[in-house]
Amino acid sequence: MPGGFKISTKFKILLVIATAVIFFDQLTKVLIIRGMYENSIIEIVPGFFNVVHFKNPGAAFGIFNDGALLSKLFLIGTSTAALVIIGVLIRQAAGILMPVALSLIAGGAIGNLIDRVRFGEVTDFLDFYIGNTHWPAFNVADMAISIGVGLAILSYFRQEK
Repeated sequence: MPGGFKISTKFKILLVIATAVIFFDQLTKVLIIRGMYENSIIEIVPGFFNVVHFKNPGAAFGIFNDGALLSKLFLIGTSTAALVIIGVLIRQAAGILMPVALSLIAGGAIGNLIDRVRFGEVTDFLDFYIGNTHWPAFNVADMAISIGVGLAILSYFRQEK
């Protein structure tokens, strides 16, 4: 259509993937919040995996976990800045892998940002461990961010060749 507004394929990818991540992240968090008491644990695979209901006022691995207002504002500001950077990077991205990676990161960042703005903390519920050694509990948004970073690294090295 002449003079019409056309959305690029990269932004369609961003819209679809980020929206799906945000939807599933928020859905799973609502199910945990409504279905489990805070700090409760359901053992799924003994010695390996639990579903938990933990609140994380900080960032990954307990960084900024003090719950102070400045920490919360810093985390909200950092997430917002990351989303702006992703918007710039996706315009420059070549191929399909980098837009997918950036879309996963954006969806995860928005999912956790929604929690930070609404509740001042993020709900984590996936708890993997061996014996008494636990990986920090995480959520769907965290998974999307981690997978997105991995794909971005892979995309970078594939483009270098």
